[in-house]
Amino acid sequence: MLRFFNTLTRQIEDFQPLEDGKVRMYICGPTVWNFAHIGNFRTFVFGDILRRYIKFKGYKLTHVMNLTDIDDRIINEAAARNITIDEFTEPYAQYFLEDFDALGNERPEVMPRATHHIQEMIEIISALLANGHAYESDGSIYYRIAAFPEYGKLSKINFSGNIAGGSERIDTDKYDKEDARDFALWKLVGPDDEPGWDAPFGRGRPGWHIECSAMSMKYLGKTFDLHAGGQDLQFPHHENEIAQSEGATGELFAKYWIHSEFLKIDDVTMSKSKGNFFTFRDLSAQGYSPLAIRYLLISVPYRKQLNFTFEGLQGAESTVDRLRNFRTLVKSGDTTGRQVTSRDLDETAVIAQKRFEAAMDDDLNTAAALAAVHDMVREVNTAMAEGPLAEEEQSAILDAVAKFDAVLGIFGPEDDGILDAEIEDLIAERQAARADRNFARSDEIRDLLLEKGIVLEDTKDGVRWKRR
Repeated sequence: MLRFFNTLTRQIEDFQPLEDGKVRMYICGPTVWNFAHIGNFRTFVFGDILRRYIKFKGYKLTHVMNLTDIDDRIINEAAARNITIDEFTEPYAQYFLEDFDALGNERPEVMPRATHHIQEMIEIISALLANGHAYESDGSIYYRIAAFPEYGKLSKINFSGNIAGGSERIDTDKYDKEDARDFALWKLVGPDDEPGWDAPFGRGRPGWHIECSAMSMKYLGKTFDLHAGGQDLQFPHHENEIAQSEGATGELFAKYWIHSEFLKIDDVTMSKSKGNFFTFRDLSAQGYSPLAIRYLLISVPYRKQLNFTFEGLQGAESTVDRLRNFRTLVKSGDTTGRQVTSRDLDETAVIAQKRFEAAMDDDLNTAAALAAVHDMVREVNTAMAEGPLAEEEQSAILDAVAKFDAVLGIFGPEDDGILDAEIEDLIAERQAARADRNFARSDEIRDLLLEKGIVLEDTKDGVRWKRR
């Protein structure tokens, strides 16, 4: 049975959805004010693994991931450029989705934007005002933490005494709040200021935390199964989501909470504020493949911190090359007339799948799952060195690879069908073009092969090639 570490209870729990056979899941998405760095993408790739494995287990999934397109940074950057917030955020939203797709992530069923759900936020705030969980001060609306005795149940932080509002996006000294811990639900905006929206309680714009409550409950209901995100969001963001959502509805917000750990570089947490970060595009421009980056990000289980190094990334590049070449070698082998022997590689594939699923059931232990994959690859490679595969063996191994890849997404798309003989012919034509000093044609052939996933290496012993 699938088990998760539930941050809410601090225990490993069997996963039992609220509704048999169906899972409703919300994962906090990016704030689209800049390019996402690979520390951000560790969380998003983890979310994709979580998504894929839930589907692998046979559940029907509704997955929601928001795009935050309104906050103080966005407003300030848009104003500095003298453009609207939509004009500022739209390119970054598209850049994020391009990088998200390139890393092999599946798109969630719903990807709502905060600015498209202002009315839902207003409705929650109105409910909180009506039942005493919120109050007005100088035109802004604040959540009254004292009205929610369970505040802190997720983060397990001791809130005795007044604690400033964590990473809340306003200066707490500028507003007259009842309690320093109270956080903004709605921020007063003047009649000529932009952006702002009209509401029964005055023109303003939403606080950060209310956005996710509104979008998650709109598409998943008042109570849903899973809420996930990065460890950095546990407090105050997720804590505040619980307080305002449950304060408004009187019902449990999310049953399971799952948080991924930080990505570090030189043992320091990667972040834009520290300046120690790489974007996906930075690494891609250096020649690293999306598959290698993805492999590195899942090589350590999500609840353990991962230290990024270029040595580790280069190792991941070599590993995914070996995995892809393995699949091609198995698929292209001649099985005609071969019979299953005492090697029993079809049973090897079955055992590998059982080990893989047991590892993933155990709180998404991707390291152990990858070990199951590599052990199977090693055993099959040893057997193929002794003789060709039987048809039954080939089918069982390729079926196992397809199942592994349905969850991990590290083998990449199948080759487009170019045959070894075609590759050799093109290489021979390229060599002839180079001998004739027709370098334009030589480069054209190299680029054509690269588009088909074939990488050429010019060595002193001639041209070598491999499928990437």
